[in-house]
Amino acid sequence: MGLDDAGKTSLYLILSKNANLLNYTKLRPTSGREIYPPIVDGTDLYSIWDFGGQLEFRKKYLESMDENLKDVDKIIYVIDIQAIQRYDESLTYLEAIVEAMNMRKIKVPISIFLHKFDKELEEKADYKMDVLKERLIDKISTLLADFYFEIFKTTIYTLFNKVKLV
Repeated sequence: MGLDDAGKTSLYLILSKNANLLNYTKLRPTSGREIYPPIVDGTDLYSIWDFGGQLEFRKKYLESMDENLKDVDKIIYVIDIQAIQRYDESLTYLEAIVEAMNMRKIKVPISIFLHKFDKELEEKADYKMDVLKERLIDKISTLLADFYFEIFKTTIYTLFNKVKLV
């Protein structure tokens, strides 16, 4: 879950090991809820639901949280770390999700992905740990105080990789 354009579908492509540049160029906003075929990772089996992040859909998800979170083992909430102007909107949506879960007494672990944290951001002032802590991490920690949660920096890009073939 997360706002539109946070990178949720891109993350699914990575997790499904179906990631190549052509797949990313074909991506369109997720309309509604997309339920993907299960992913096998070693001995684990994952079923991933991708919730479109447009405002019209977010309201519907909150109204039907019972259905949307039935048998869920974990929520991954994705925040586009590069969309600084949308931090408050993203935190407001996360707060609404938490309130809806609390009303229904749903307690599942939550992973927060501070996504699009690409390598070149490491040295920029807006992405230093103390700034992120003030703008996001402390606020998320307060919102999720009654839940088991973890916060991760994520990116779909990796550094150059060289493997000798011959």
